[in-house]
Amino acid sequence: MIDFDARLRAVRDISRVAAEDLRGRALAIDADPDAMDAHLGSPWFTLFRQSDTPVEYRESIPGGVPLPDGLRMPDRRSCLENVVGFVETARGDAATVLACPCPGLAGVLVELLGSDAQRERFYTRLHGGRTWAFFAMTEAAHGSDAGAMESRFVSDGGGGWLLFGGKRFVGNGARGGVGVVFARTGRSALSVRAALVEVPVVGWSGRRLETVGLRGAALGELEFDGVPVSGEMMLGEHLPVTRRGLWGAVKTFNQVRLHVAAAAVGTAMAMAEYVGEHRKGAPGLSLALARTEAARELVYEAAALMDRDAQRGYLSSAAKLGATRMVVEVARWASGVMGPGGLLEHPLLEKWTRDAGAFEFMDGTGNVQRLHVARGYQAGDADGRS
Repeated sequence: MIDFDARLRAVRDISRVAAEDLRGRALAIDADPDAMDAHLGSPWFTLFRQSDTPVEYRESIPGGVPLPDGLRMPDRRSCLENVVGFVETARGDAATVLACPCPGLAGVLVELLGSDAQRERFYTRLHGGRTWAFFAMTEAAHGSDAGAMESRFVSDGGGGWLLFGGKRFVGNGARGGVGVVFARTGRSALSVRAALVEVPVVGWSGRRLETVGLRGAALGELEFDGVPVSGEMMLGEHLPVTRRGLWGAVKTFNQVRLHVAAAAVGTAMAMAEYVGEHRKGAPGLSLALARTEAARELVYEAAALMDRDAQRGYLSSAAKLGATRMVVEVARWASGVMGPGGLLEHPLLEKWTRDAGAFEFMDGTGNVQRLHVARGYQAGDADGRS
């Protein structure tokens, strides 16, 4: 069990305060994820964006956003602090967190592979809180199997590239203004590269997909028809060939996998607590709460291990696998225990039961996580968590 020191308690407590604001926005964003103007001025959105941005690239906000005494935002370099915060904000509403214009997944990769000039360009574009970032890897025919990726960078003969292909299930893809796109320059695994792309640009088109759950994430489909990408926008040019593309993606996913698990745990806790509030003595409540707490502790443990050794993803895959299965089961229990018409009477709970199924497909499905767990077990990671 992870012992909470003053630092973690401060992160947890501010995230609980933020969760109240997020929950109040949840149903409106779910009803129309394109109508974000009423939400982008939220001081919590500003704080989320600032805390997810390196200090040297943060915008100057007149007067700043004051924090209550004794509270602090998560340190973006600490996986554990971010997971603790995400569990609590997801108890407010995970989809609303994902609707916030933040560096997010793209920011993690730009930090790993980007030059100083690329980082400056990326983070500056996000200033003002009205530009979303995207991370485009998944393809319609191959999912997130990078080895089968078909999108390609074709040399333009002048030191730059032309991007062809398409991506699907890209968070904030259709409304994004800056982000990273993966494609290949050749046939080998080392030919998979990532580039920083700013939108709008010639040859780029996107549309938002209609989804059942997590509508705030605004999943989109993108198509590229000769999108020009200058050589200076290719990430990792200053790094060894082995650390330019897939290496950065793997390290990014090892961290973000736990964010997904934390979101699933927070959503399950929200549902169980909501049932307890509206159906006193509901059968199975104590078991549901115990399961969410057990999943939360495993996610915390995996995050602490990730902070000690970012290369070891065994426990994070196990935590994600368990959390995504648990949240679906809690959603089914909540639907049943509320009785006929219960979800119609409680639209927020109904929304969360729809959201619950989406976590399975974020950062690798359960089958992918089982492969990671099996490989980690064979490598001895299951016996060496210290």
